[in-house]
Amino acid sequence: MARITVEDCLEKVGDDNRFSLVHLAVERIKQHRKGEPYLVAGKNKEIVMTLREIAAGKVTFGNIFDLPKQRKAEKPVVTVAAEEISIEE
Repeated sequence: MARITVEDCLEKVGDDNRFSLVHLAVERIKQHRKGEPYLVAGKNKEIVMTLREIAAGKVTFGNIFDLPKQRKAEKPVVTVAAEEISIEE
């Protein structure tokens, strides 16, 4: 897989603002640590995977807070019917 660069990410964030890039990456890493899956394939450290997500355009300031909500909405709801259990002595 090709190397990810800060410049690739800055193109997606805009304004060549590294400070904004850091804030976006930190928020996404917090989501990963709470169980959110990565949106790109790879086996790198969490910061590299997060930068890959940003460079791919899958994580933006417009959708960063919606990503966990989208995943929860996509999960199918499984209901288990409660069976009546009787205990005989």
